[in-house]
Amino acid sequence: MTSRLDGPLKVTGQAKYGADNNFPGMVHGYLVLSTIAHGEVESMDVTAAKSAPGVLGVYTPFDKLELATPSSMLGKTWVPLQNCGVAYYGQPIGLVIAETFEQARDAAALVEVGYQAKPAKTSFEEGLADAEAAPDREDLEILDADAGFESIADAFASSPVVVDHTYSTATQNHAAMEPHSAVALWEGGELTLHTPNQGSHMVAADVATALGVDVSQVHVVNPHVGGAFGGKGKTSTPAFLAAAASRALGRPVKATLTREQVFTVTAGRAATRQEVALGADREGRLIAVQHDSWCTTDSDRSFVEPTSHGTSLEWYATPNLAVSQRIVPLNVPPTTFMRAPGEAPGSFALESAIDELAVELDIDPIELRKRNNSTAPPGKDLQWSSKHLDECFDIGAQRFGWANRSPRGRTEGDWQVGMGVAVAMFPALRFPATVGIELRADGTAVVSTSGADPGTGLLTVMSTIGAESLDLPEERITPQLGDSALPPGGLSGGSTATASVGTAIQLAGTAAVDELTALASGPGAPFEGEEVTYAHGELLADGRSMAFGDLLRALGRDSVSVSGSSAPGEELTKHSFSSFGAQFVEVKVHKWTRETRVSRMLGVFDCGRIINDKLATSQLQGGMIWGVSAALHEAMEVEGDGRLANGDFASYLLPVNADIPEVDVEFVKYPDTLHNSVGAKGLGEIGTVGMAAAVANAVHNATGIRVRHIPITIEDLLVG
Repeated sequence: MTSRLDGPLKVTGQAKYGADNNFPGMVHGYLVLSTIAHGEVESMDVTAAKSAPGVLGVYTPFDKLELATPSSMLGKTWVPLQNCGVAYYGQPIGLVIAETFEQARDAAALVEVGYQAKPAKTSFEEGLADAEAAPDREDLEILDADAGFESIADAFASSPVVVDHTYSTATQNHAAMEPHSAVALWEGGELTLHTPNQGSHMVAADVATALGVDVSQVHVVNPHVGGAFGGKGKTSTPAFLAAAASRALGRPVKATLTREQVFTVTAGRAATRQEVALGADREGRLIAVQHDSWCTTDSDRSFVEPTSHGTSLEWYATPNLAVSQRIVPLNVPPTTFMRAPGEAPGSFALESAIDELAVELDIDPIELRKRNNSTAPPGKDLQWSSKHLDECFDIGAQRFGWANRSPRGRTEGDWQVGMGVAVAMFPALRFPATVGIELRADGTAVVSTSGADPGTGLLTVMSTIGAESLDLPEERITPQLGDSALPPGGLSGGSTATASVGTAIQLAGTAAVDELTALASGPGAPFEGEEVTYAHGELLADGRSMAFGDLLRALGRDSVSVSGSSAPGEELTKHSFSSFGAQFVEVKVHKWTRETRVSRMLGVFDCGRIINDKLATSQLQGGMIWGVSAALHEAMEVEGDGRLANGDFASYLLPVNADIPEVDVEFVKYPDTLHNSVGAKGLGEIGTVGMAAAVANAVHNATGIRVRHIPITIEDLLVG
C-alpha cells in the first residue's frame, strides 16, 4: 500500500506552504479590523501609521485598492475595503504595508478609526423572531397519497407514537493548521500568487476578475495546503489585498493572518436550531418525519447551512415528510462550507431524535434504523446506486460488542459507561475535472491537474490511478497539482476529488494509449502499418515489443501529451448516490465531576472502492475526531457587542491527543461503477457525520440525561 507521497516532505519540514515563499524586496501586509459590529466607518486617521518606521502604504475605504467583486460556482466572493460599511466585529477595514511584519503590525495599531455605529444583531435566539425564508431552499412536503392525508399534521395525528424535540448546534471555526495567507509577485505584467486554496484555477479566475486583468496573467500556486475543510474554498482576503498592493507598490507583498484574525476574517460554520418530530407505529416504522431548521448567516445572507434538506430529506424511508429551512441574518462573521455542511449539524438533530424514538418504543437503536432503511430518498423513484448500510451496522455491532450494551448503561468504578450509535450519510458527487498526462522518453509519466491536496491524499491517489490507467509501476508516475497553469481539476471539496479527478485520469490514460499506438503504427514508425496493442508500458505488434520511451526516442520526440475531461452525466437521471456509514461510540461520564470521556469509537463505512486503505482510514479518523470535537468541545462565543470572546487557540476549545482514544475504522468494499468508472465514492466528510449524535446518545445511555445541544458541557450533566 502506497504511503503519502508528500509525507516525508511534511514531517521533515521541507513542504513549502504559501507563506513559506520569500522574494527579494518583499514587504509585509497587516490587516486593520473593525471594532464595532454594525455601522459605517466615518473616518480613518492614518497619519501616525504612515509616518511609522518602515511603512510604505496604508490602504482604507478612503484610499482603497480598486477591486471588483468576482463570482464562481460557490457564489459571490466578498472583497475588502471597497466601501465603508461594517457588518461584523473583526471585519477587515484597512491594510498597512511595511518592510517587516512587526513594523506593519505596530503601525496598524496606530490607525485611529471613527465610526457611526448602528444597532447590531448578534443573538441567534433573539433573531429567531425575524427569521427569513432561506434562498434556494424550498420548503417541501411529501404526503402519502394512499393514506389520504391533507397535511403533515394529519400524518402525525395518525401516528401511535410521536417524539418532538428541539436541538441546537454551535458556531464553529475551521481551525486549520495553516492560517490564510498570500504572497504576491508581479513580473512583466503577470502575477504569481502563492496562497492556500481548494482550487487554484478558481482563485486565479477570482483574482483576475477583481484586478481587471485577463486570467492568463494570473498564476496561482499551492502545492501544499495545511488544512481547508471548506474554509479555503473561496478566495481569501489576503489573496485579494496582497495581489492589489503588490501591483500598486511594484514589490512582492506577503500578507498572513494572525491566528486571532483567522477567526473573524474567514468564514465558519453556522449555529443551528432544529425542530425534529418523528411519528411511528408501535413496531417503529416511520409514518411521518418533520424537520424544521434555522441557521445563522451574515447580513449579506451569503450562505445557508442546509440541515434539514441535507439529512431528513434523504435518509429514512417514510411515506410522509416535511422539511423547511429559515435563516437568521446577524452581525457576526460570515458562514460558509465546513466539513459536511448541513449533514454534520443536521445529523446531530435527526440521529438524536431517532435514538429518542428507540427509547420511547424500547427498540434497539440499530434495529429501529434497519426497519426504516431506505432504498431511495423519500418521494423519489431513483434508487441508491449501491447501499450496504445494514452490513455496516452488522459488522460494527459485532466488532464493538453492541450485544453487551444495556439500555441503562453500566458502571465501572466511579464512571458511568454508555454506548451510542448513529447513521452517517453524505452525498456522492462529482465535479467537472480535466487531467493532463505527459508520457516522457525516459519511460515515466506526469499526471497533472490544478486541483488541491489540502491533506486529503489526492496527490497519492493520482499516482495510483495514473499507474493503473497507464499500466505502469507507481514509481514511474509523477503526480502534479496545486497550480492554476495545469488543466482545471475542479474543487477539492464536497468529497468529490477522487471520483472527479480519478475518472478524468482514466480517460486521459485511454487517450494516451491511443496516441502511442497511433504513433507506433504511423508512417516511418517502428510498427508502420501494423496493428499495435499496449500493455505494461510497451507497444506490441507481430510478436515484437518496444517500451514507449524507446518508441518516443526512435521518433525523435521527448514526450507526448494528452488530456482527459470528466463531468457528471446521464447517471444522474438513473440513480441516487450517497456514501453510507455506521458510527459507534462508547463514553464514560464521571459520577462526581461529570467529566465526559470518549473511550472507544468505531466507524464502518460504505464508500465504494477504497483506493488506498491507509489514506482513507486517516481521512475518516480525522472526520470522526471532528465529530467528537463538535459534541464535547467546539463553540464560538459571541458577546453582545459582536466581539468573539474566544477567538484564539488559547480559549477556543479543541481536542488534543489525551481527549481522543484509538479511532477504529473499517470498510465494506463494494466499488460503485454506476457512480463513476473508478468506483470510488466520497469519504472525506462522512466521517464527521453522525458522530456528535452518537456521542450524545452514548451520554444518554450512560447517565439517563438527554442533552439536545452541542457541545455537551459538565453543567449539562449536573443533577440535583
